[in-house]
Amino acid sequence: MRKIDKKITGYSVSAANEDAKNLAALAEPAVTIEQMHEKFARPETLEGSTYKIKTPLSDHALYITINDVILNPGTDHELRRPFEIFINSKNLEHFQWVVALTRVISAVFRKGGDVTFLTEELKAVFDPTGGYFKSGGRFMPSLVAEIGEAIETHMKKIGLIKPEALSDVQMEVLSEKKAEYEVRNNLQPSAEGFPASADLCLKCHTKAVILLDGCKTCLSCGNSKCG
Repeated sequence: MRKIDKKITGYSVSAANEDAKNLAALAEPAVTIEQMHEKFARPETLEGSTYKIKTPLSDHALYITINDVILNPGTDHELRRPFEIFINSKNLEHFQWVVALTRVISAVFRKGGDVTFLTEELKAVFDPTGGYFKSGGRFMPSLVAEIGEAIETHMKKIGLIKPEALSDVQMEVLSEKKAEYEVRNNLQPSAEGFPASADLCLKCHTKAVILLDGCKTCLSCGNSKCG
C-alpha cells in the first residue's frame, strides 16, 4: 500500500455535485406552458384594439375590434394571442355575412395553432363587381380583403407576424428613383403619392410601378422585374 506523505491541499466532489443537481432537477415539477385551445375559458376582461375602415363602397365606416388574451403572463413564455373579433357599422347592407364572418374568425382564433393564415385567405378574396383604390394608390380587391388587412396589421402589432419593412438603404434608393423619374418626365415632386402614370404592383397592390432604365420597379415595396 502506497503511503501518503504529502499534505492534502484540496479535493473535488464535482461528480457528486452533478448527481445532486440531476436529482434536484428530477424532483422539480415540470413547467406547464399554456397554449390556446377551444376550451380556454374567456377572462372577464380582455385588452384589444379597434381599427377604422373607410371605403368608397359606403358612407359609413367599419370598426373592427380585436381582443387579445395573454397566455403564461409574467413568465418567459408569455404570449399575446387574438381571442375574438367584432365588426360594427351603421351600414346594415352587409350585416348578415359580417356577423357570420366574425363568429367564424373568432372560432378559429380560439382553436389555437397558427392562425396567421387567415390574413392571406381573406386578402385573396376579390369582389366580382370590382375593388377600389385607397388613398395613396393602394388597391383593395374587396371589403373582405380590407378586413383581412386589418387583422394582419393587428397580428404584426402583437408580434404574431413579422413586418416586412424595407431597409433605410432600400428606402433611399427608391426615393432617388422616384425623384429621377419625376425630373425626367417633368412631373411635380410628390411627398407621399406616386406618379399618376404608375402601374399597379401585383405584389403590394399599389399603383407605384414605374419604368426606369428599362426596368419596372415598384416605388412602394421595391419589387422589381430585374431582380
